[in-house]
Amino acid sequence: MEEEKYGIDQENSHPRAIELIPEEFFWSCIDELAPFGSDEGDTALAEYRRWRQSFPQTPTIECLKWVIEGVGEMSIEDYNQSLLEKNLIKSQLKDGEFDDQQYIYTLDISVIATGFAQLVDEGVIEPQNKPIIQLAIDRQIIWAGLTDGWSHAKEYVGYLEVLTRALKNA
Repeated sequence: MEEEKYGIDQENSHPRAIELIPEEFFWSCIDELAPFGSDEGDTALAEYRRWRQSFPQTPTIECLKWVIEGVGEMSIEDYNQSLLEKNLIKSQLKDGEFDDQQYIYTLDISVIATGFAQLVDEGVIEPQNKPIIQLAIDRQIIWAGLTDGWSHAKEYVGYLEVLTRALKNA
């Protein structure tokens, strides 16, 4: 039986992923700003691998649906361009009843890490997944810009821009 992969690691990754994203941050398991460096990203990678093992022939859009429904408590149809409205995100950040950590950060990071997990393990990102992953990246860029006083916002947005470039070429 094949040993189960754990965590992000270039040695056991698909060469296409390394070619598309040679930047060191992407491969970090400790950089909190990196897709797999946070607890949320690491969990998403592990969950993707378990899901893929159970459903090897299923289109990975089904995994993204599962993530959005589970983490975001919404349907994939509701995870759409309307979430990118800057005024909506501003109001969510100001709303003490809205858990932006869960429903913006954790959800988007889970979507990003799940999407890029396929690239890491299989060397591709299925085309139908790309708009959903890009939406998560775009919302994180907006969210980072609205998070007052966050000293890592510029670095984080730089990472997200690398992911956008890689997503287009994956």
